[in-house]
Amino acid sequence: MKAREEIRRLANKGIAKNSLRFFKTEKGQYGYGDIFLGIRAPKIRLIAKKHVNISIVNMKILIQSKYHEERFLGLIILVNKYSKTKDKKTKNQLYKIYISSFKYINNWDLVDVTCPHVTGKHLIDKDRSILYKWAKSDDLWTKRIAMVSTFSFIRQNDLEDTFKIAKILLNDEHDLIHKAVGWMLREAGKRDLEKEEIFLKKHYKIMPRTMLRYAIEKFPESKRQAYLKGTILE
Repeated sequence: MKAREEIRRLANKGIAKNSLRFFKTEKGQYGYGDIFLGIRAPKIRLIAKKHVNISIVNMKILIQSKYHEERFLGLIILVNKYSKTKDKKTKNQLYKIYISSFKYINNWDLVDVTCPHVTGKHLIDKDRSILYKWAKSDDLWTKRIAMVSTFSFIRQNDLEDTFKIAKILLNDEHDLIHKAVGWMLREAGKRDLEKEEIFLKKHYKIMPRTMLRYAIEKFPESKRQAYLKGTILE
């Protein structure tokens, strides 16, 4: 497969070694056991653009690769295919391939740069109950997909699901969920600050600190400190 040949020619041991640390691959960490070729994301995106017309079979081979960057490549190709096609049947096929590949979408970069453009966009005009099922999953990445998928809705000024899924994940124990929820709350606030503050005033005292910090990152300093100190007027 030309796409795989091309990406493997770019392998860099130094970058791969740094990636092992950056993506937390030691025992007990969220990326445990992942393997890297050592290729930066912009170069992978260029290869993906060049090979957007590869077969579905070869795309799935990349998505299921043991190498992180090949999974990234396959997923970006899927995103590009989804964006490029106008055919509803093809879009549905690509969506189904994506959700059947969750076990391979197993780090925050793979989630964040793909799910808003596939699951998020696909569900804009459809029933979204599947997101709530994912939000209640035991799997870290499935929960993050549920939250970050709502970014597509936010861009349509549709914020209801963001706040509902954020509420489900309020008590989650993982830092990467805290960050994802806080990030989406912040993005929702850019569209409707009043609605974000209604949510925050109701929940900020029990929110994990990281989640709160992400959510209020763009607030004026005085208001940010009031939330952090628990002195905001409700």
